[in-house]
Amino acid sequence: MLKREINLARNIQTKLLNAEIPKLVACELTGTSIPARLIGGDYFDFYPLVDGRIRMVIGDVMGKGIPAAMLMILTRGAFRSAAQSTGGPGDTLTAMNKALYKDFRALRSFVTLLCADWDPKQGTLTFANAGHPLPILLGGNQVSELPKVSGVMLGGLPNQIYEEKQVRIAPNQYVLFYTDGIIEAQNQAGEQFTRERLKKILLENEGKSVQQLEQAVVQSVYQFSNGMNQKDDITMVLLRI
Repeated sequence: MLKREINLARNIQTKLLNAEIPKLVACELTGTSIPARLIGGDYFDFYPLVDGRIRMVIGDVMGKGIPAAMLMILTRGAFRSAAQSTGGPGDTLTAMNKALYKDFRALRSFVTLLCADWDPKQGTLTFANAGHPLPILLGGNQVSELPKVSGVMLGGLPNQIYEEKQVRIAPNQYVLFYTDGIIEAQNQAGEQFTRERLKKILLENEGKSVQQLEQAVVQSVYQFSNGMNQKDDITMVLLRI
């Protein structure tokens, strides 16, 4: 009975928390989330805006399993509500923190989020950060993190204002959004995969489709772990212009 209900919960989470990928013109977009347990606490989502921008979010709730998944459902609802009523990713995070702060404090939890707007007309990516790893930019045989923008995780402090930064994305460049389950994956010697290994894999696979690049990252993490149990959810979103 319990196993059946867990499987039902997993199906619900898979449908709700792994977003439908919007179809974009002249660029590629994909996303995946591989939970460490039957039910995970990572999340990504896309929200097409009426002016043609795509608002996207990736997040990692504190903890794992069913409690984390339940909190992420709350986070999804807050994102969808805020995305349609706010002008930019910074305002979206501010509204989400306002909506979620008391619930997360009551449950002694928090969630890290990176929210960004891809504007295909202007070729710009505007982003704001609530305690999440910065996305990685790949292109021209170079790899770097997006400019630093700081912000407190949702549920950390009340009345937060989230700063935005903007970068221009050139044709054939990629942007990787990810959760720390990738760079903190461990092998049997206790070593972590690290951000540097992730950048190396991206460089080695530049030129491939976003789906092929996504698969290359997942395979590299599994090869590095060499049979070690996956301790954290692995989630990423890839955008290629």
